[in-house]
Amino acid sequence: MGHDGSRSRTRRDVLKASGVLAASGFLAGCSGSSDSGAATEAGATDAATDTATGTPTESETAEETATETESGESYSVSMPPVGEVTFESVPETWVANNGSWADMGVALGVEPPEGVWLPSRYHTRYYDEIPGVSVDKSGMTALYSDGVSKEVFYELDGDVHVADPNFLMNRFKGWERADVDEVSEQVAPFFGNSIFSTGYTWHEDYPYLSLYEAFEKLSQVFQEQERYEAFASLHEEFQSNVSSVVPSSKSERPAVAVVWAAGDEPESFSPYLVGEGTSFKQWRDLQVRDALAETDVKDFHETRGKIDYETLLEIDPDVLLCRGHESQTAEEFQNTVVSFMKDHQTASSLTAVQNGDVYRGGPLYQGPITNFVVTQRAAEQVYGVEEQLYDPQRVADIVAGEF
Repeated sequence: MGHDGSRSRTRRDVLKASGVLAASGFLAGCSGSSDSGAATEAGATDAATDTATGTPTESETAEETATETESGESYSVSMPPVGEVTFESVPETWVANNGSWADMGVALGVEPPEGVWLPSRYHTRYYDEIPGVSVDKSGMTALYSDGVSKEVFYELDGDVHVADPNFLMNRFKGWERADVDEVSEQVAPFFGNSIFSTGYTWHEDYPYLSLYEAFEKLSQVFQEQERYEAFASLHEEFQSNVSSVVPSSKSERPAVAVVWAAGDEPESFSPYLVGEGTSFKQWRDLQVRDALAETDVKDFHETRGKIDYETLLEIDPDVLLCRGHESQTAEEFQNTVVSFMKDHQTASSLTAVQNGDVYRGGPLYQGPITNFVVTQRAAEQVYGVEEQLYDPQRVADIVAGEF
């Protein structure tokens, strides 16, 4: 399609970015990258402070947002690296970078995003655990397809792009600042932070956000702060329950190895060290021992290297956690990957294989709802937990607006 400005003067008449392109830290480290957008990702740092970007405190932002909205005026929300973004109305349609943000949207009771980076990695099956909550992603557009075209953003015509613009410019060759400027001006602003991965050098100039810090920011964008507060309260209770099942002695906690296992008959693996960030939140909260961290094996993000069964056998973790299989049920995973390992000459000697402790390793992306589900599952896997650590019905009630 042509970009001749005939598009009702874009959405700037009802929604605009205030100082976004010149805001502190925006486009920091925009040097381009040869990485493929379909490559696997690591975790993100689960801590950040807004002082580095001059962002108001959350309470100040919430108060200002509520006041301005009641009077029918615009409201602003700040997030590194995009700075302050001003909205003149609450976004109705949106685009999300990945399943972390999409899940936050579900939690906030808004319509699912029109598009995400790779719909195949937005695992909506998790919602089966929550009564009455489901997402149909059959019509969801993939932003990435051997690159990302600006045309996709024009076609989706969202009210806000919940994505870190630095991610677009550094995960593959193709996007430059001028492209981000154009889409921000002609379609809608960007509002996002790559919270799932600490492995990117271009993210060193601005802070990461934890899952709930990012969730709170998005709740302000969609003016759903009450839902956020309800989730934050439930999460605090959940964290207490999770802590109660963790053995006090570190020696009683299993040594786990997290790997990316491509295909149903994997012969090599991308190693992941349990790091800070949303991608590994459940394993940090469960305080498992990282078997790979106790060796000289380097994280995939650092070397793009792989390990084989011989290396795994030398490490011999108590539990083997295979990423890349979240689209499968537990039974399907056992009947394919685990069955293959049991028949494999070397893999069959692994303690985890012999003891039946090979599991799906969790998603790359998780939001508040997903985190409840995968942490519950992880606690069952590594500690044999039988009790429910969170209330699925309470989650459903909050999504439905019953606080």
